[in-house]
Amino acid sequence: MAALNIPSFKPRFSVMTLALGAALISQAHHAHAQALPDVVVTATRTPQATFDVGASVDAISGQALRSAGPLVNLSEALTRVPGLSVLNRQNYAQDLQISSRGFGARSTFGVRGVRLYADGIPLTMPDGQGQASSIDLGSAQRIEVLRGPMSALYGNAAGGVIQVFTEDGPPTPEVSMGYAVSRDGFHRESLKLGGETGQLNYLINASHFETNGFRDHSAAQRDQVNAKLKWSLQDRSTLTVVGSYLNMPEVQDPLGLTKEELAANRQQATGNAHVYNTRKDIANNQVGVVYEKPLGFGDLRLLGYTGTRQALQFQSIPANNTQNAAAHPGGIIDLDRTFAGLDARLTWRTQLASRPFSLTGGVNFDQMDEHRQGFENFIGPVTGSGPSPGTVLGVRGELKRDEDNRARNHDQYLQAHWDLSEQWVATAGVRHSRVSFNSADRYVVAGNGDDSGGMAFSATTPVASLMWKPVKGTHLYITGGRSFETPTLNEVAYQGTSGTATGWNTGLKASRGEHLELGLKQALADKGLLNVSVFNTRTDDEIAVDVNAGGRATYKNVGRTRRLGAEAALQWQLAPGWSLYSSAAWTQARYRDPFQSTAMGTTTTVPGGNDLPGVPDRTTYAELLWRPSAAWHAAVEARHTGRIWANDVNTEAAASYTLWALRAGWVHAFGDWRVNTLLRIDNVTDQHVVGSVIVNEGNRRYYEPSPGRSALFSVQVSKAF
Repeated sequence: MAALNIPSFKPRFSVMTLALGAALISQAHHAHAQALPDVVVTATRTPQATFDVGASVDAISGQALRSAGPLVNLSEALTRVPGLSVLNRQNYAQDLQISSRGFGARSTFGVRGVRLYADGIPLTMPDGQGQASSIDLGSAQRIEVLRGPMSALYGNAAGGVIQVFTEDGPPTPEVSMGYAVSRDGFHRESLKLGGETGQLNYLINASHFETNGFRDHSAAQRDQVNAKLKWSLQDRSTLTVVGSYLNMPEVQDPLGLTKEELAANRQQATGNAHVYNTRKDIANNQVGVVYEKPLGFGDLRLLGYTGTRQALQFQSIPANNTQNAAAHPGGIIDLDRTFAGLDARLTWRTQLASRPFSLTGGVNFDQMDEHRQGFENFIGPVTGSGPSPGTVLGVRGELKRDEDNRARNHDQYLQAHWDLSEQWVATAGVRHSRVSFNSADRYVVAGNGDDSGGMAFSATTPVASLMWKPVKGTHLYITGGRSFETPTLNEVAYQGTSGTATGWNTGLKASRGEHLELGLKQALADKGLLNVSVFNTRTDDEIAVDVNAGGRATYKNVGRTRRLGAEAALQWQLAPGWSLYSSAAWTQARYRDPFQSTAMGTTTTVPGGNDLPGVPDRTTYAELLWRPSAAWHAAVEARHTGRIWANDVNTEAAASYTLWALRAGWVHAFGDWRVNTLLRIDNVTDQHVVGSVIVNEGNRRYYEPSPGRSALFSVQVSKAF
């Protein structure tokens, strides 16, 4: 494909986008005051109805989660959120690819630029990198998604915020058993126990799933447990303990495909995936305690958590003299991590000028310590051209890296909410963050000196929002603020444009952004709700890949970028038993300054005006739901994803696509027993699409294809006691 450089504003829209626009226009004149959906969120730390929040925030209910798929990946349900891109790599060794309004799209593994939380406990580490695989959807009561300037209230790397909340146990003790089956050998079993006894509410959910994988060499399994114990104390305070366990052994990694490999056989794994048996072991354990106490003037909340994470990854880095050199970290990553944190928050509610006013202040401290080692992924002699006869590949070889790393943050935040009048509401906040990295190098040999060192970043990020309610049922708001994003420990680990120099990249700076958002929240006739927002974000010192070669990626700041976009979501009760939900987003994320990019030994100039890779230029979701009774429901879904560039130079991209899905469910109670079934058919028209790309992959293996038509059947049987 030819490089693309289009400086002018030329949005393109899918058929579904136009249909949504027509629906919005046709219904606008029917708007009037009415009862709104009672959806309360805590995304801005103060419980509010989504309609009253001066920011782009969405809440996905547990019911929507359980109808979206087998409860394995966030990508199942979050496709309905405008402005949020959750791409399923079909590769459990590398996690999902999540970005919010273009933030986080550069990640080749894990989640960056978007902060993740489970029951208020961070799943994102102090350096800004997180993992979505430890989220248990089987026990989720709801998911909240916050986008735009207000996200900066959560600190480093908050281009967006995704929070998952565990459900409470039912009033009557209940046990549930679930089973789901789908294509490619997929099956999932689950067991849930919940209830109340005295002042204790409890919920425990355990699940196991396995899959052979859509592609060759992509088998995976996952064991997961999530538990929540909640005590209601006599002084009206609550003490909640949340614990989680995750184990994913021997998860195979098929790697990405070149466009030639994709055309030849989209289900294949790259050859080196077999040669080196690329795979990953993941284990994660975490426990958190939350104490909440209502006070005469407000609320007190104290949170503490701790956890461990282990990861052992076998990569496909070629066994040759380059890897054998003293400065090379090897083809195996062995990571052992511990993390912990504290958060204390106090909310004060009073009157200011005879109007409701609240002030929330808090401090938090998070720390991550890791022991990172690197090993050769072979045993035996190698030459400049590769392994010698008798050399064994894909096994742990000699030690090539050994270091102790620490990342920590210390933040203070303050935010205020003031009802200025019946028509005007103001919200403002500020957060100060300090993030520091330190490393102690234990691998010091000839040709590889002591790379111990450290870095520190700090920023103050203010945000403010003003909402106007000209008539009942119409809310208009403007929100602005600043944000910052530090590089992760992985991104500062190496320096030099050659990709072979040792030592930390101390010249890498945090990127800083300025955000502006305008929004409308409009109540519509027939119990409908319309949300529309437009945004403009300018970032300085954007972090991007410098060199990705030889198994080592280095990063640099590439100057200014701009993210411009529009989002809309519509909930509409068409008729008794019939409802429509639709969302659409258009995003233009572009570099504003030229820079040099190196891949496969070739340096190319990336001109200002090129699109950021990994960001779909448009997304649309639509769902037509029929619920004739409480027992039955059926729906048709449509999802459109626009083109996704794979590299900075905009020469290769995953094409746009539209996928359709059908689903039907049935719930019935037999005395103390209840049966809940779901049948889904995804990709009804059997399209062959690329679901995600590996951004700036050094060998041009950018593409991660998605499966064709698939059917899912799940059943859950519950017994109350």
